[in-house]
Amino acid sequence: MLIRHSTEPDLPRIMDIYAHARAFMAETGNPRQWGPNQWPPEALIREDIAVGKGYVCEHEGRVVGTFFFDQGTDVEPTYAHIDDGSWIGDDTYGVVHRIAADGTVPGTGSFCLEWAYAQCGHLRIDTHVDNTPMRNLLRKLGFVHCGTIYVHEDNDPRLAFERL
Repeated sequence: MLIRHSTEPDLPRIMDIYAHARAFMAETGNPRQWGPNQWPPEALIREDIAVGKGYVCEHEGRVVGTFFFDQGTDVEPTYAHIDDGSWIGDDTYGVVHRIAADGTVPGTGSFCLEWAYAQCGHLRIDTHVDNTPMRNLLRKLGFVHCGTIYVHEDNDPRLAFERL
């Protein structure tokens, strides 16, 4: 597999992957995370591409996964306040958002997260409390549950994880 920056021509495929991810989440007991507002919107994905923070994962020349990645100090404002716990590290970190795969290649999510971790050695991510598959993947990859954060898109709490 290969990770590269996403481009405008990737947009239809990326949106198809998100549609698949919404259906998968609904089928596995998590209809609220992206379903009610058809998250993420195309305009946001276009912005990710424009600023160079959108990525795709290719397998044999086909895009099979996508995610947002950024790194720096305080790159995620919603992570400034964490309930019921605390972050492990307080230095520069990477953040992954909107990670999704089309389900055709096992291990795509792991590959993407391991790539992101290799870029910075300190990664934070959050997921909906009902997203059991993602919670299991994060624990399998050595992420530690640090507490609860809240996002602007809805009022549902998100479980915050970190790997350092």
